[in-house]
Amino acid sequence: MLFRQLEYFVAVAKERHFARAAESCFVSQPALSAAIAKLERELNVTLINRGHNYEGLTPEGERLVVWAKRILAEQDAFKAEVAAVQSGITGTLRLGTDPTASTTLALPVAAFRAAHPLAKVQVSSRLSAKELHRQLREFELDAAIAHFGPGDREGLQVLPLYRERYVLLASEEQLTPQTHTMTWAEAAQLPLALLTPDMRVRQLIDGVFADNGVVVTPQLETDSVASLYATVGVGEWASIVPHTWMRAMPVSGRTRAVRLVDPDASAQVSVAIHAATPGSVVARAFMNAATGLSLDEVFEQPLPSEHRVR
Repeated sequence: MLFRQLEYFVAVAKERHFARAAESCFVSQPALSAAIAKLERELNVTLINRGHNYEGLTPEGERLVVWAKRILAEQDAFKAEVAAVQSGITGTLRLGTDPTASTTLALPVAAFRAAHPLAKVQVSSRLSAKELHRQLREFELDAAIAHFGPGDREGLQVLPLYRERYVLLASEEQLTPQTHTMTWAEAAQLPLALLTPDMRVRQLIDGVFADNGVVVTPQLETDSVASLYATVGVGEWASIVPHTWMRAMPVSGRTRAVRLVDPDASAQVSVAIHAATPGSVVARAFMNAATGLSLDEVFEQPLPSEHRVR
């Protein structure tokens, strides 16, 4: 069994098409098919159901693809470990984040790059929580920054980065000059624009409302952080966002941010890597850089007065 055979097999399982898999591996389709056929003969099993086209993996193939991804990930980790010993970390960190946590990733990425200036970073920031966790477990990502609940941690090493609290963004016309805080029940009475229900931060916000017996029906929903800010900036809608956004994307114009209380809700944002040992050297290096930042203290530092959460 050769690493090349496993690479070809994983590519077919991912692409679900022999020609596309061959193209992604930069080989001809006959060469790829021959390598997989040889792998099947060596293992004495059929891995792929074949008709005129790819028809899915056999049960044996489903099991092998899990092992093959792990073996190839360990191979890459070993190569990176050797390279790190020789010249420092030079590989590419594949970092995933959900859209709402993407506003804070610049700080840990900067710390990682400062410690390892030859390394590169590739960010995927529009992944659903389910897809982000899948890619992390299947070695398609090296690390992820997101909300990880108790049911999301199997097979992962998860360490806390910071706790996010929530603020209301609204126009000055929707708030009185003396308003420095607002209850969640009061916020529910405003015309709200929120992120879509599939996004984790929206689920957390809905959970706070539900725990307080409040049902909210937003007038507008979007899956874009930038679109949400633009919508609030018009002045017709208010929104609820993590307080960490205020440092990356300060409010401007006639928009104000006020702290939400009663309850003073918060949620943990963490960094996660695959729990396999020794694992990816670049993933371990990023986790060390990220967790050494004391981000809770950073986000508690006062903002310039014109952007302060009141």
